[in-house]
Amino acid sequence: MLLGAVLPLGRRLPRLPRLALALGAMVLFVVLAGPQPSVLRAVLMGGMALAVIECGQQGRPFGILMASALLLLLLKPAWLADVGFQLSVVATAALVVAAPPLEQALRQRLPQRCPAWLAASMAVPLAASLWTLPLQLFHFGVVPLYAVPANLLVAPLLTPLTLGAMGMALLAALLPGLIPVLLPPVAWLGGVVLGIVKAVAALPLAQWQLGRPTPLLVLLLALALGSIGLSGLPRWWRRLAPGLLMLATLGHLALLRGDQLVLVHQGQRDLLLARHQGRAALVSTQADGLSCSRARQLATGFGVARFDWVLVLDPLAAAEPACWQAQAGLVLASEDGSPPLQQGQWLGSPGLVAEALSADSRAVRLTLGSRRWLLLPDRQALWAWRQQAEPPTLPVGEGLWLGFRPRPAERRSLPASRDQPVWLSGGWLSGGDGAEATGGAPLPPGWAATGPSGSLQQGWG
Repeated sequence: MLLGAVLPLGRRLPRLPRLALALGAMVLFVVLAGPQPSVLRAVLMGGMALAVIECGQQGRPFGILMASALLLLLLKPAWLADVGFQLSVVATAALVVAAPPLEQALRQRLPQRCPAWLAASMAVPLAASLWTLPLQLFHFGVVPLYAVPANLLVAPLLTPLTLGAMGMALLAALLPGLIPVLLPPVAWLGGVVLGIVKAVAALPLAQWQLGRPTPLLVLLLALALGSIGLSGLPRWWRRLAPGLLMLATLGHLALLRGDQLVLVHQGQRDLLLARHQGRAALVSTQADGLSCSRARQLATGFGVARFDWVLVLDPLAAAEPACWQAQAGLVLASEDGSPPLQQGQWLGSPGLVAEALSADSRAVRLTLGSRRWLLLPDRQALWAWRQQAEPPTLPVGEGLWLGFRPRPAERRSLPASRDQPVWLSGGWLSGGDGAEATGGAPLPPGWAATGPSGSLQQGWG
């Protein structure tokens, strides 16, 4: 877009001034947008395409895209894991590979009374949306249902808004006195785009929460959707693609209906998400706003529209109770420093039950379907459980979560069998919280640790 606006201005200039003008525009773009991987990819691709044109050659857009992406990855291999870089490369590949065949197909299928520009306008966002859908599901677990109509609405405004905003940046440095005169039209365009985006985002199911599929299902989905818009594919592959799409869909639906327990540990915060036959509940050790925000992200990532209930074990009252209440049908939290559940009390919905084990601790037994897990968020909860069960033993198959690192003496009373899963929040080898260092000893059988910041999950069919 930027080069398309700048190059006609320097059409009559000699080669070197014309190239200098284009280079200056690309440098300005990097300065304004920031040297992010996706921005650098776009600038490098534009520069390579310009060089090919100036040499009088006919460049292949897909080859230029791959060359620019590979060159950046050679310099910074870590950018391969950057979400923005991934989406930028895949979306651009969709535009140069899949959009033209899609445009031709749309021209043949749209009614003749439709304007000629409609097919091209629909093909670009449709190709980008379909090709990036596997990445969007893998990273965010959501499907933007209205991406194509939203792009159709804002597309006519993006070119004048982008060029106008960059012009304002130049004026701010060279002629700041003109800003009050020229800014209102650009600000109005920005307000219109923002209003359209907010209106679309407020529509029902604007972000359809499906949860993050497994890498294998993402691969199947990518193979199925990647064939859309590609010409020259064998007939057998075109027949296979719908089957791959159905297989990925059915596999993900089966995972959503299964039982699952997920532990997310970050700093002093722990979130445990329990799922049973499409329903979900949450246990949080902290009541602060950041924990609530992380819970919302966790729900989105696992396709949970709303929790049946949320149990907050923090002895302090929630700083933002409305945040928790917006995510669940029932939120149970402490208000006076006492445990939210007293001994003998339980909180539950069909297949998901949390039961308090003692009156003076935050120990909880969690039931999801036919599975049971003992939740011990702190050392006091461990002591309370040990006093209730002499000797302290877990039924066969019951899991255990420890929100702290146990000392060697405490570990002797805990299960160490592959049949008894034990999850540990935090690291295993380093000391802290008064715990003794393990001297490099490996985790006992059946144990797993999140590390300083990480997650664990287990699923059952």
